[in-house]
Amino acid sequence: MSRRGLTAAILLVWVVAIGLLIRREVWQPAGARLAEAALALPPGATYYAVSLGNTQIGYVSSSIDTLPDTLRVTEIMVLDVPVLGTAQRTETRTEIELSRTLRLRTFTATLRGPETRFAAVGHVQGDTVLELELTTDESREVRRIRLEGPIVLPQLLPLRMAFGDELTVGRTYGLRLFDPILLAARDITLEVTAESTFVIPRDTAVFDSGIGRWIPIVFDTVQAWRVREAGRNLNEDSWIDGHGQLVTSRAPAGFRLERSAYELVYENYRLSGSARGSASATDLVRTTAIAAGVQLAPESLATFAVRLSGQSLEGLDLDGGRQRLVGDTVIIHRETEPLTGGYRLPAADSANRPLLEPEPLIQSDDPRIQAQARQIIGNTRRPERAAERLTRWVYASLAKEVTIGIPSALDVNAHRRGDCNEHTVLYVALARAVGLPARTAAGLVYLDGAFYYHAWPEVWLGKWVAVDPTFGEFPADAAHVRLTIGGLARQLELVRLVGQLKVDVVQAGPIS
Repeated sequence: MSRRGLTAAILLVWVVAIGLLIRREVWQPAGARLAEAALALPPGATYYAVSLGNTQIGYVSSSIDTLPDTLRVTEIMVLDVPVLGTAQRTETRTEIELSRTLRLRTFTATLRGPETRFAAVGHVQGDTVLELELTTDESREVRRIRLEGPIVLPQLLPLRMAFGDELTVGRTYGLRLFDPILLAARDITLEVTAESTFVIPRDTAVFDSGIGRWIPIVFDTVQAWRVREAGRNLNEDSWIDGHGQLVTSRAPAGFRLERSAYELVYENYRLSGSARGSASATDLVRTTAIAAGVQLAPESLATFAVRLSGQSLEGLDLDGGRQRLVGDTVIIHRETEPLTGGYRLPAADSANRPLLEPEPLIQSDDPRIQAQARQIIGNTRRPERAAERLTRWVYASLAKEVTIGIPSALDVNAHRRGDCNEHTVLYVALARAVGLPARTAAGLVYLDGAFYYHAWPEVWLGKWVAVDPTFGEFPADAAHVRLTIGGLARQLELVRLVGQLKVDVVQAGPIS
């Protein structure tokens, strides 16, 4: 071979090698990039202070363990949520096992509240099926959920975004999110909207005996990127660093997470003792209330109209049933009595059949729920009488207590206490057990000069009729403004309204 030919051959080999290198580094499959990035993921733990307003109400610890072929992520959150002068302690623990390409394999999510014990254990089979076991004090359910592709848990969003792709302003990420507490999946698009630096305490602190608290002594400067969900006008910001760890996050209602040293997050919180969560200025119920600007007697109203502003109304269930949406104004006409259903129980209308079926934590097919429901309604087969008897019984049988947790109809039936969520879940399960179509509504209720976020049932009596077992109202008064229809996952839509929605009363007509 001539010298020129040898040079050309060497050059060709060099070009091919460079091409293969570029292909491997730039166009390698996402799974390969994630696996390579995950190999560099260091084990360790990070800590966050959780605040409501200016008061710390809890803490979060997040740890990563690297195993030969898997990653294990553990997140623990403890909150003392201030509600009506008391601190409601809620503890959640999520353990997640991932492949080296960050594919979800298994997870266990548990929630413990004053009256709540809930656990969800999931096993993913090839990104097509999720086997889910739900356990509460009184029940155990096993479900198979068909998946349309890989799912990501909320705790893994920062990690999934940071690894395999460089975080840059303007980049978007399409992911399918599954929440093991809400038991729901949805497609989301996250976008990186800004870049900045933060100065945060390193995991080193000393105790200052003069003030009786731990103080930081060393700080780190961290580069971070702001992430928001595209297309949703949420009053929140989340900043993540290049290692896929959250730096700080601001959520509706004044909640805030801030990364810090262990002693500052945990020890200072422990030292604060009974003082935490007691300030009325940070009370969750009061801070989420919306001033009405008028004094009303809601039980006397036949017609009620409010103008909603401050947030997009898209996606809300404002029109239908006794509500009518005209522009940005919701007009509500209270149902007139006597109410008649026009059919006999159990309902045979196929259109409402899904609203007769059990759902997770609405165990209308359980013998205990069915026996209780038959005892309440007696011999009647008239749906309006059954609906009223169920309303009166649930109102009289449950102690009115504010709770923070995941309500289960069987647990509520056993413990007989709770707030509007417990009243509603039990009512819906009892109604469906006797063949009365029922669904959950959530929105705003007027009470003593303000609107509060609230949940109540709707039952089918030839039309959808609102009832309120929390207040013993059949039908519910007109000052119930429905925003969503559906369970906890659907009620999550209300989060974007907190602190943003404005309500102006434009009409309050008395019953003639």
